[in-house]
Amino acid sequence: MIGEKVKQYTGKGTDLSALQDKIGDYLKSDGFSVQTSAPSGHGLVMQAKKGGFLRGVVDADRAMTIVLSGSPDDFTVRVGIGKWLKDLGVAVLETLLLSDLFLVVDVADSAWNIEIEDKLMKKIDSFVG
Repeated sequence: MIGEKVKQYTGKGTDLSALQDKIGDYLKSDGFSVQTSAPSGHGLVMQAKKGGFLRGVVDADRAMTIVLSGSPDDFTVRVGIGKWLKDLGVAVLETLLLSDLFLVVDVADSAWNIEIEDKLMKKIDSFVG
């Protein structure tokens, strides 16, 4: 898939719920609407999408999807474009993590997506330390 980013962190001792909060706060400060799943033994899922009239008309069902999975000392962060899931907060996380959360992005959309994903991954690196 074009633009999906995956990064493994080891030996960091990171509180994944706190990381999820930091990512959410950062995205909200950048103008995104954010929804998050409840934590489970399988990880955390969050989605963010930009508001605005044109964004809503063109691709209302697309969102940046972030998956945090693993333990505080060995976890993976996946960032990509996925379908905006209605009521993510009440969805069954195990089902989400086993399903295909990320969409194939066509070349026309990929430049913006890659830029946003790269910027977010750098910010996550700074949060993790």
